[in-house]
Amino acid sequence: MPVLELTGVSKNFGAIQALIDVSLSLNAGEVVGLMGDNGAGKSTLVKIVAGNFVQSEGTIQLDGRKVAFHKPADARAAGIEIVYQDLALCDNLSAAENVYLGRAPTRGFGPFMVLDYRTMFQRTAELFAELKSETRPRDLVRRMSGGQRQAVAIARTRLSKPKIVLMDEPTAAISVRQVAEVLNLIRRLRDHDIAVVLISHRMPDVFAVADRIVVLRRGEKVADKPIAQSSPEEVTGLITGAIEVA
Repeated sequence: MPVLELTGVSKNFGAIQALIDVSLSLNAGEVVGLMGDNGAGKSTLVKIVAGNFVQSEGTIQLDGRKVAFHKPADARAAGIEIVYQDLALCDNLSAAENVYLGRAPTRGFGPFMVLDYRTMFQRTAELFAELKSETRPRDLVRRMSGGQRQAVAIARTRLSKPKIVLMDEPTAAISVRQVAEVLNLIRRLRDHDIAVVLISHRMPDVFAVADRIVVLRRGEKVADKPIAQSSPEEVTGLITGAIEVA
């Protein structure tokens, strides 16, 4: 049974139709590459799954149960986390403080409560170890490389033990070495049986880690197939319209 199943999902913004009758399934431990040109509907689709938008039509099922997300907290409570392109990190805080941002544990009694830094640092170190990242819990984010920042953002998703992680352009604007780090982090998520949706314009990255590729063009799904049965040339043709459907 798919961990996530979208059926006939459409989204209108007034007269603009951003998504048209899109159906998509996602299995546990599967990485799906979601590709398309700017304005193809990728981010809209992911934001519907993440609870930022409510679909105009269609249904969402999670583990076979129909669900309705009206805000991001609903999706998070259901086991869906998202890593945005800007990562939404606070540069002046440590890695551990960013991982626990908005969810920091406290200790004490009555009105005398303080942040439980020991728990935060210990659990964050465990998460980085699981991801095989060299990022350290006490390091300040402003001193980190792009790859380390991604590790912090991904570790934050692991804190809630998610079923699905949505990633929006995680390898944009970072070095080749850092790209390799991020792709390895995605593989670690898959190794923990977490489903990943990867939005990316970088064809080599998608073909390096994805099990399946989905292509959107002008709000419609034009391809949904195993990565081994496709090629960068075919995907380029699907994105541009040189190939109608695959």
